[in-house]
Amino acid sequence: MKYLFCLLAIVVTLSIQAQTTKEESINLNQLWKFMQGDNLAYAQPGYDDLGWKSIPVDKIWEASGYDPYDGYAWYRLKVIFPSSLKSTSFLKDSLRIYMGKINNFDQTFLNGSLIGSNSKNVAPGTRPDTLFKKAPQGLWDVKRPYTLSVNDPRIKWDQENVLAIRVFDEGGQGGLYTGDQAVSMTRISDYLVMDNAKNPYTFENSNLSKTITLRNISESYSIEGDFSVIAINKLTGDEIYKHVSKNLILQPGQLQAFTEEIKKPDQSAIITYKFDFSKSGASSVSTDETPYITTPSAPAEPRINGASVTAARPGKPFLFAIPAAGKRPMTFEALNLPQGLKLDDRTGIISGKVDLQGEYRVALKAINEKGVDSRELIISIGDRICLTPPMGWNSWNCWGLAVDEQKVVASAHIYRDKGLMNHGWTYINIDDGWEIRGDLNPKRDPKGDILTNEKFPDMKRLGDSIHALGLKFGIYSSPGPLTCGGYTASYSHEEQDAGSYASWGVDYLKYDWCSYDGIAKDTTLAEYKKPYFVMREALNKINRDIVYSLCQYGMGEVWKWGGEVGGNLWRTTGDITDTWESLREIGFGQIKNQSFAKPGNWNDPDMLVVGWVGWGPSLHPTRLTPDEQYTHISLWCLLSAPLLIGCDLQRLDEFTLNLLTNDEVIALDQDPLGSQAKQVIVDGDIQVWVKELADGSKAFGVFNLGGKTLNYNLDLEKAGLKPGGELRDLWRQKSLGKAGKTSLLAIPSHGLMLLKLK
Repeated sequence: MKYLFCLLAIVVTLSIQAQTTKEESINLNQLWKFMQGDNLAYAQPGYDDLGWKSIPVDKIWEASGYDPYDGYAWYRLKVIFPSSLKSTSFLKDSLRIYMGKINNFDQTFLNGSLIGSNSKNVAPGTRPDTLFKKAPQGLWDVKRPYTLSVNDPRIKWDQENVLAIRVFDEGGQGGLYTGDQAVSMTRISDYLVMDNAKNPYTFENSNLSKTITLRNISESYSIEGDFSVIAINKLTGDEIYKHVSKNLILQPGQLQAFTEEIKKPDQSAIITYKFDFSKSGASSVSTDETPYITTPSAPAEPRINGASVTAARPGKPFLFAIPAAGKRPMTFEALNLPQGLKLDDRTGIISGKVDLQGEYRVALKAINEKGVDSRELIISIGDRICLTPPMGWNSWNCWGLAVDEQKVVASAHIYRDKGLMNHGWTYINIDDGWEIRGDLNPKRDPKGDILTNEKFPDMKRLGDSIHALGLKFGIYSSPGPLTCGGYTASYSHEEQDAGSYASWGVDYLKYDWCSYDGIAKDTTLAEYKKPYFVMREALNKINRDIVYSLCQYGMGEVWKWGGEVGGNLWRTTGDITDTWESLREIGFGQIKNQSFAKPGNWNDPDMLVVGWVGWGPSLHPTRLTPDEQYTHISLWCLLSAPLLIGCDLQRLDEFTLNLLTNDEVIALDQDPLGSQAKQVIVDGDIQVWVKELADGSKAFGVFNLGGKTLNYNLDLEKAGLKPGGELRDLWRQKSLGKAGKTSLLAIPSHGLMLLKLK
């Protein structure tokens, strides 16, 4: 009997490998029926949905006219499953219903019966409930494949079936959005998991190293084939690496790891990982791109970096840590400080209060055993703060609601230990998740003051520890009764909350629209402004400067009135994600708001998605390629955008540190003129954006939004630039000589050249 079982297994494996039939599938990327609200009757096949509106499933529902909307909604689609799906497939045991990705939580029904929830199959007869919306954060980025036995009675072969998706959107973007939804029989390739994204490439001396795993998740089938890894230089097209493993056999449940070492390139290389299934002609392919370092190492000699201007209001606490790179120990001097300020010459921290308005020009010095660096700092004491875009870290894009005090403190210490604060990074901001959840009591103390949850036992202690490092402390709330994550927010307690923030030493407030949807009477401009006026008035009554960040996703063209309600910065878009599509749409869409950016008032296209991200608690390396990350940082700096790191700083790698510590690039963002770059050329996939600088020079990015490397002949005069000046490559910090009338530039796919013309 044992011999017969082995023989049958061999026959099954050989049959799988011999498969050559073209397998059929049903494309579900079409218009579905859509209804806001919640009613389990919507899942039933006999329900009359004729009055429902139609909606595509290749974009969030906010992009289809349902903005703003959070909460429950349903999708329905009628579709015939032909029995030819079975006859054209090789594996005939199960049907795969793939719903793409869903933001945030789903229950998926077939013909009135629940078949899956939040990417997991459910057993027949499982009753739907509301617990599916209590799942962990981050499910918006998880694929939803649901499988049923081919003989499952819930399937109606050659008849009309009704798919119904119950979605709960906790806040922000919602719904089915990837456009790749489909129905097919399960294929052998579905059982091969090729994981090349679990870890990024790491630098090992002169090589790049990475481990890739192949895993057979089938319980019954073996997989056989060849696995190859090929690296191609993006600019030259030359093959720089190749490794092939022949005749691999992965038994059911088996995992095999491969470590690849590639010589460190000076440009990115495209890596193709390919598994060719034996004899079938089928392949599974994944791609990757290698990181490359452009930023030169900082010298041992002192070098003062960061903004050349800072500000506070009269009589309000002042804090500024001189950002200087170079060998430690280092001492500092600050000549001509205004009365009320003092310098700690060991740490470079300037603190105190200035009562008299004025513009004070302070001569800074940084001194170590290798030399001295000097620079002027303008301290502006008046009615404006935030004269350059804020630079800092925010907890949301990595930790989401899983943030806690230990993660925040660790991030602050890494600012010091990794030297980020030596390049102007200043704020440590807690996003949602520090308050008590709205469905628990008490939400506030008997006086009405807001309470922190058990993860943040002492906010004042936390604020003091951040300030002791010379850093600033940020926090989060909402004008509605609840935050996006369902925690207690500030509605009807604005003055009390502002007072709490002041007592804790808060320097920055992100104020997120969220549940104010349920308070606003309508979507008029007056209703959009109202809650932000209320909190602004509350902040005006405290004895502390707090940078005021309006997070309401660009509604009502907020850039036109954000300054009027007292905002220092305002979100212009929905949430960014770590995909090229999101980066491209958001970053290159910052056009009509350009004229509204100025010192003290900044357009905010959302936080940075480099490094390890994940919206908590599970993290992954950003899915942006290295060239896309160069584009991300460069464009945000050209746009004078707030720079808020959104990654786990404890996993800060060499490449990400290179992105975040190039002082010539950061200087564009912190330029005191505060001019936002303009889009001046659109030529196919090429875009040119030009930024005016305070010293009269211009910076510009030549971006390639296409999928292939392009050689582009830039006409400087067409871009509004004058030939003859010195041209400088800002990422590599080197001169390119005098600029001619035209410049031929090789621009990698989704990458750029970032240049400055004096």
